[in-house]
Amino acid sequence: MFVNIINNQYIKLFLTKNRFYMHLISNELMLIKIYFFICNIYELELKYSCLRFSNNKKPDFSDEEIMTIYIYSMIFEEKYKIKSIHKFASTYMRSWFPKLPGYKNFNTRINRLSEPFKYLCDILFSNYCPDDCDFNTSLLDSMPIITCSGKRSAKVAKELVDKSFCSTKTLWYHGLKLHFLAYKRTNKLPFPESVVITPASENDLNVFKQNWNEFINRSFFGDKIYFDPEYFKSITKKYNSTMFIPIKAIKNQAEVLKQRDKAFNDLYSKAVSKIRQPIESLFNWLNEKTDIQRASRVRSTKGLLVHVFGKIAAAFIGFALVI
Repeated sequence: MFVNIINNQYIKLFLTKNRFYMHLISNELMLIKIYFFICNIYELELKYSCLRFSNNKKPDFSDEEIMTIYIYSMIFEEKYKIKSIHKFASTYMRSWFPKLPGYKNFNTRINRLSEPFKYLCDILFSNYCPDDCDFNTSLLDSMPIITCSGKRSAKVAKELVDKSFCSTKTLWYHGLKLHFLAYKRTNKLPFPESVVITPASENDLNVFKQNWNEFINRSFFGDKIYFDPEYFKSITKKYNSTMFIPIKAIKNQAEVLKQRDKAFNDLYSKAVSKIRQPIESLFNWLNEKTDIQRASRVRSTKGLLVHVFGKIAAAFIGFALVI
């Protein structure tokens, strides 16, 4: 009897429509949830990073509404370009945002929010860290943000970008490098503790020395780019922190010595790489969710910063909303 009811075409149509309406209601509730969260954070902290000192200091269409549209459209509607986000909002979200401006004004306004998006990332990382993070174990790596191919000359954000080679993609490119320091989580993607952007040619080891070298009682897992035995001996002695990397071959080492240590080196390198691998999965997840690596349509420095920090905030806001 139950099977016959389910197979009935009118019942199927009814269930399909109800699932559709439930999906709409769920998305609308999430839109409201994002908006209230942004409004609360904006009023407490974000507004101080984008104060206006003009007669238009309280525009009809608020910064909170712009940030909400940007984050919601990217995560729930997979709209990765500003033009696509505005088109979607103009078509389907007019009832929620009746004073949505035209595309040109919308683009100008959102490019002014690079600092609020940056502070929002800091708030998400510091205040909404999952309970299952291992606070004594950190994973390090970097990923490229590509503004254009290495065959061309860079014309956007010249003060931030330069040319470098990405060994993972075997590609010369102009752009940024996004450096992550993330807490290890068992059987889950690591959670970022700190994010730093640098020109593409900046060495990862230099970034560690400038930003993360004073953490106490910490185990770091990185790749071979962090090879500097003498430096990390001093870090261990001073801060009781250790850097674990795969074994790097010694130049001009005798073949006999290579073969003698091969079994140990292979096992050790495999163990370190296995612990470090989730941060590469984190990069893949972030890129699939936001298309962050492709920044070829960015046309300004502020636009590039919004592209980076806006997409990171959109990806990790779920930890605050428990999506």
